[in-house]
Amino acid sequence: MLEISGLTWAVTIGLIIVLLAVDLVLAAVRPHKVGFREATAWSVFYILVAVGFGVWFLSAYGGQAGTEYFAGYIVEKSLSVDNLFVFVIIMTTFLVPEEHQHKVLTFGIVLALVMRGIFIAVGATLLSLFSFMFLLFGLLLIYTAVQLFRHRNEDPDVENNVVVTTARKLLPVTDDYVGGKIFTRVDGRRMATPLFVVLVAIGGVDLLFALDSIPAVFGVTEEPFIVFAANAFALLGLRALFFLVKGLLDRLVYLSAGLAVILAFIGVKLILHWAHVDISPSVPEVPTPLSLGVIISILVVVTVASLVKTRNDPAAKAHPGSLRGQREREED
Repeated sequence: MLEISGLTWAVTIGLIIVLLAVDLVLAAVRPHKVGFREATAWSVFYILVAVGFGVWFLSAYGGQAGTEYFAGYIVEKSLSVDNLFVFVIIMTTFLVPEEHQHKVLTFGIVLALVMRGIFIAVGATLLSLFSFMFLLFGLLLIYTAVQLFRHRNEDPDVENNVVVTTARKLLPVTDDYVGGKIFTRVDGRRMATPLFVVLVAIGGVDLLFALDSIPAVFGVTEEPFIVFAANAFALLGLRALFFLVKGLLDRLVYLSAGLAVILAFIGVKLILHWAHVDISPSVPEVPTPLSLGVIISILVVVTVASLVKTRNDPAAKAHPGSLRGQREREED
C-alpha cells in the first residue's frame, strides 16, 4: 500500500472543494445557458487539471501508481459519459430550463462525490478485511455487464423511478420552477419545486452508478487514495462535458455495449486476482498496463464504430442502457 501523508490527502481534498465551490458560485451568481465555447474551455481545463495531477502523482509515487491513477481516471471518465446520457434524459423528462441546468449538474456532482466517498471508504475497508470481496465485486460487475448489454438499446424509466414517485407522494410540488428555487411558499404553504424532484432523480442515479463504478475502479487499483482521486477528477469535469457533448451523445450508439465489455473485463480481472490470492499463486493476474491498453482500445473501437454507424444510418440513436428491461419494470 502507498504511504499517502495526511497533507497530501488534505491538499487533494482542498483542491477538489475549491473547484466545486467555483462551480457552485458560478451556478448561483450567474445562471445562464452554457455555450459551446464556454463548455469547451471548462472541459479542457478539468482534463488538464486531472492530467497535471496524474503527472505529479506519477513523479512522486512511481510509474505503477501513476499508471493505476490514469487507468482509474479513464475508467471513471468513460463510465461518467453513461451518466451524461441519463442526465440528458432527466433534463428532458422534467423540462429543466437551460439556465438552471448548470445548477442541477453541480449539485448532482456534489451528491455523487459524497456517495462515492462513502462507498470508497466502505469498499476499501471490506477489501482489506475480506479478500473474497474481490470475488463478490467481480461477480457484481459481470452481472451488471450482462444486464447492461441485454438492455443496451433501452432508456431508464426516470419518471416512474421509485425514489422520484416517493418524493412526489411525500411532498407537494409546484407546476413551475419558480426562478430556480428548490422550495417555495404558495399561499402560505411550503412546497417543493420540480427542481427538487430533479435533484432527487439525479441523486438516485448517482447512487446506482456508484454501485458499479467503485468496484470497477477497485479492479484497477486497491489504493483508496487513487480510487478517490480518479473518481473526483472524473466527476469534476462532468458538468462541462455535459454541455459540450450533449448534442453528440445520440451518435455514440455502441457506447453501452462497450461499457458492458469494459465492466465484464474488469470483473474477470477481479476474480482472477481473488483466485491468485486465495486459491493459487499460479493463477495469472491481469497487469495494470494491459488493463489500461484494453480499456482505451475498447473505447476507441466503440467511438469509431458508432460514428461510422450513424454516418451510414442517420436514424440510428444511442441509448444509455438499463439494468432492468421494460418488461421487468412493467411486471413490478
